[in-house]
Amino acid sequence: MSTETGAALPITEQENPRSRNLSSQSAREIVALMNAEDATVAAAVERVLEDVAKAVDETVARLRAGGRLFYVGTGTSGRLGVLDASECPPTFGVSPELVQGVIAGGYDACYRAVEASEDDEDAARIDLDQRDLSDKDVVVGIAASGKTPYTVGAVKYARSIRAFTVGLTCVPGSPITQAAELSIVPVVGPEVLTGSSRLKAGTAQKMVLNMISTATMVGLGYVSGNRMSNLTGRNIKLKERAVRIVMAESGRSQADATKALEASRWKVLDAIAQLTTSPTDSMD
Repeated sequence: MSTETGAALPITEQENPRSRNLSSQSAREIVALMNAEDATVAAAVERVLEDVAKAVDETVARLRAGGRLFYVGTGTSGRLGVLDASECPPTFGVSPELVQGVIAGGYDACYRAVEASEDDEDAARIDLDQRDLSDKDVVVGIAASGKTPYTVGAVKYARSIRAFTVGLTCVPGSPITQAAELSIVPVVGPEVLTGSSRLKAGTAQKMVLNMISTATMVGLGYVSGNRMSNLTGRNIKLKERAVRIVMAESGRSQADATKALEASRWKVLDAIAQLTTSPTDSMD
């Protein structure tokens, strides 16, 4: 078992001098301190935007050629990957196969801790093999400390078969940065609660994942202007949004938009195509 201390610890495990008195502070003082620390995260992400853009460009190219995007991680990092992947189908109308979250310990780890699973480097290869990982695909390994065996193993294996690999971490020079073809390293510093990388590190990772998935889907043509043009209305909220999108894109009335969406099984793209190629008179 590692017994790293002091400067040998990764940044995410070091103590934050600004929160040294956390246990004796009032609730108001704690939340103010956390808010002040969180305010530094966007600046850390801003410093790595060039690397995020490189990841997006390569991901778009791979997905256009038939590849898929995999987020791989453990604990909080893995859950963030699963979260971002799960939002892609309802937001962009894509198949759940296109963007996938792979988390150590399986999806049970999304709602309960399965800490020991993160130490199994070989398990990552098995999990990716089960998904038929190929050289067309993209693997983003997410690890706040940059040294989690499962995630580092996933990146090493993916790179060995020529998948495009990205290491998303908050620790420069960590093992995952050495394993990945491209590294994204927003350095957010020590956490308010020592070692709790679900805080600033998690926030930085979530911001970067938001950028990767959103900018990739824009690049693939699933967005028109700033609208979700490939949306499929599957519940009341999404149907209402679909109507607004079709009205804005086609210039037609709410009644026309609704009728076109009903005819197209609430697929926005199909409804827009129907309205923009049909007469401008109200649909009967």
